[in-house]
Amino acid sequence: MNAFRTPDDLWPSAPQKVMRSDRPHAVVIGSGFGGLASAVRLAAKGWRVTVLEKLDAPGGRAYVHHQNGHVFDAGPTIITVPFLFEELWSLAGRKFSDDIELRALDPFYRIRFADGDHFDYSGDPAKMRAEVRRISPGDAAGYERFMAEADHCYRLGFEALGAKAFDTVGDLIKASPAILKMRGWRSLHAMVASHLKHPKLRMAMSLQSLLIGGNPFSVTCIYSLINALERKYGVHWAVGGTGRLVQGLVSLLQGQGGELRCNAQVQRIEVDRGRATGVTLASGERIAADIVVSNADTAWTYRHLIEPQHRRHWSDRRVENGRYSMSLFVWYFGTNRQYADVPHHMMLLGPRYKELLKDIFRRHKLADDFSLYLHRPTASDASMAPAGHDTFYALAPVPHLDSGTDWAQQAEAFRCAMAEVLDRTVLPGFQNHLSASLVTTPQDFHDRLLSFKGAAFGLEPLLLQSAWFRPHNRSEDIEGLYMVGASTHPGAGVPGVLMSAKALDSVVPDAATFASSPSHARTR
Repeated sequence: MNAFRTPDDLWPSAPQKVMRSDRPHAVVIGSGFGGLASAVRLAAKGWRVTVLEKLDAPGGRAYVHHQNGHVFDAGPTIITVPFLFEELWSLAGRKFSDDIELRALDPFYRIRFADGDHFDYSGDPAKMRAEVRRISPGDAAGYERFMAEADHCYRLGFEALGAKAFDTVGDLIKASPAILKMRGWRSLHAMVASHLKHPKLRMAMSLQSLLIGGNPFSVTCIYSLINALERKYGVHWAVGGTGRLVQGLVSLLQGQGGELRCNAQVQRIEVDRGRATGVTLASGERIAADIVVSNADTAWTYRHLIEPQHRRHWSDRRVENGRYSMSLFVWYFGTNRQYADVPHHMMLLGPRYKELLKDIFRRHKLADDFSLYLHRPTASDASMAPAGHDTFYALAPVPHLDSGTDWAQQAEAFRCAMAEVLDRTVLPGFQNHLSASLVTTPQDFHDRLLSFKGAAFGLEPLLLQSAWFRPHNRSEDIEGLYMVGASTHPGAGVPGVLMSAKALDSVVPDAATFASSPSHARTR
C-alpha cells in the first residue's frame, strides 16, 4: 500500500488560502510534474484550480512505491534545472530551499561498457577532458567542438524556444532560422560522430536522448542541448526522493487554495460547440470547468477522452500513425546489505548499441540482450532504505506494445535475465540479499498510467514530431483545452515537462482577463 504523506504533515505551517468559487475554474487532468506545475502557475494567475488524479496518490510517472521500508521513486530521478522549481515556489510565495534539499552529484552517472571499461560522466570540465583523453587521446579536440555545438543548441533550442508554445505556423516560421542554424535535420548520433571517432565516446555523448524517449540514431541533434544543460546546471538529487518534490508542489497548490483529488479518473472531456466545458469522471460525476488542462498522455487524451466528432486534426488515424517512443521495463528491488562501489546513477551498456536500438524503436522486437540504467539512491540518501540496506531500480528500454509481447507471461523471465547480468557485473551475489521486489512493464504504462501503446514518453522526439509538429500546448481541435507534460511541446524529461507548464503562460490569460472575455460568457 502506498503510504503517501499529505503536505500538511510535511509543512504544517503552510498557509491555506481559500479560493473564491466565482473565479474562472481550471480542471487539470493528472498530477505529474507537468500537471502540478501547471496548476501552481494557473493558481498564481488567479484561477480556481482542481487537479484530478487517477491513482491513489499524486505524481503520475513520479509516483512513489513503498515496500519493506524501501522508498522507490517510480520514474524520474535526475533533477537538472533547479531554477524551474524555484520559479514555482516563488509564484506561490515560498522559497524552494526552505522545503527541498538538492544534492549535487559527482559524477552525474557512470557509463559502463560491455567490456567492463567505464566513463565517469560529470560536470567537471577537467575530469571530462581527462576521461575523453584516457579513452581516445585523438578525440580531445573533437570533444571541444562537440561541447561548443551542444552549447549552441542549448542557447537556440532551450533558452530561446523551450518555454514558447508553438501555436501557429507563424511560430514555426519564426523558429525556422534557429532550427536551420542548429542543422536540426541531423540525428544526434550523426552530430556526435562528426566530432568524435571512438565508438565508446560516441555512445557516451549520444545516449542522453534515451532519457527523453528518443533513439540517438533518429532523434534530432537539437537534443544535444541535454549535454549543455547538465554541464550548466548540474545533476541533482532531491533528498527524500523525487516524491518529495511532488509533495512540495501539492503543498504549494493547496496553499494557493487549489484542490487535489486522487482516485478520480477522468473518463471524458466534455465539449460543447467546439469548447471544453468540463470533465466526466469514471464514477459518473460531472465537473464543470472554464478550461481543461491535460497532463495525461496526449495520444490517450485525444484517442480515449474526446469523442471523435470533436477531433478534426487529431483523428484516430493521425494518433495511431504517429511514431511513438520506446517503453520501459523497471525492476525495483532492495537488498539487506549495501554495495558501496555502485554510484548513484549507472548505465550498463549491452554488447549492441545501434542494432539494439533498431530492435526497440523500428522493429518493435523484444531482443535477448539489453542495456540497463541502474539507480541506487542510497548512494546519496540513506533515507531511501532501512539502515544498512540499499534501494535500487534497474530500467531497461524495451519496445512499446506493438511488439506483441505478453508481459504477463514474459515479465518474470525478463526480470531474471536482468538479475543475471547485474549479478555477473556490478552486484555479485545480490540475489541472496533481496529484501524488496516489484516490477513495472509496458503493459502497466498502458493500463495504469494510460499511455498510448504503453509508450513511456509519447511521440518519439523526431524533428517532424517536435516543436510545432508535436501536439500543441493549446489544442488544435478544441477551444479551452490545453496540453502539458512529456508528450506535448517541448517534450519529456523533468525540464521539458516543467517548461510545457511554463509555455501555458503564453496561451492562457490570467483569470481576470478571461473572466471579462466572450469565452467566459459562453461557458456560463
